Amino acid sequence: MRFSKMHGAGNDFVVLDLRDGRGPPSPALCRALADRHTGVGCDQILTIERAEAPGVVARYGIFNADGSAAQQCGNGARCVAAWLKRDGDQRGEPLSDRFAVESPAGRHAVEFLADGSVRLDMGRPDFEPAHIPLAGFSSADDCLLAPHPGVRFSAVSMGNPHAVVRVDDIDRAPLDTVGPALQRDAAFPDSANVGFVQVIDRGHLRLRVYERGVGETLACGSGACAAAAVAMRHGWVDRSVDVKLPGGILHIDWPDDAASIAMAGPAAFVFEGEWIA
Repeated sequence: MRFSKMHGAGNDFVVLDLRDGRGPPSPALCRALADRHTGVGCDQILTIERAEAPGVVARYGIFNADGSAAQQCGNGARCVAAWLKRDGDQRGEPLSDRFAVESPAGRHAVEFLADGSVRLDMGRPDFEPAHIPLAGFSSADDCLLAPHPGVRFSAVSMGNPHAVVRVDDIDRAPLDTVGPALQRDAAFPDSANVGFVQVIDRGHLRLRVYERGVGETLACGSGACAAAAVAMRHGWVDRSVDVKLPGGILHIDWPDDAASIAMAGPAAFVFEGEWIA
């Protein structure tokens, strides 16, 4: 089984071409591929599949390192787009600098920019508690959970659920305690990606993310969009910001609450290989 190892701002992936009709990898295979000691090593496995909707080049699936399925991955979407740009469509035909792909969360327009980065339409952030889903709250803004005194968060869906916690010092953020605690809390029936964000100034955020099925990751594209959307909604920053994650910088634009949010960032090839286990 051939694969490509890629990363977007340090968020790394094993990419599998399943357009020949092969089924998705089993949870056991995902765990084996993702293992950083005995496998390839990655945060997620991305499967490139035949398009199901008109007007898209391909569909892609997302599987976490623990084998669970995911709905959204912004860094992964950029890597899928770069892989398709390199290898062409199902017939091997070259692609233009603008096309669309389909994720489990819906359709995404992609654009290759002059600086080599990839810009992705991530859709409109959804703050409706029932859509996130967030249980036990009538509003997704500035929530406080009794089991976690002093921890306030805002929740949002970017096609997957996010909790965003503002901190004064990102280097001292309680990822290893508050991250898994919020993920296990009944307020998030589908768990959540937990982002800890520090506001640097009107145009810059720092972010660390404790991701579902992965743990802390070097970058999370949907998490960067979630953190930026929360910060913009609260008026902490302007509508165009750079989000600095441990693995790199993503640029987020959200013109207004009714618009789609856009993310731009890198997508890099690391190596090609063949899985023979």
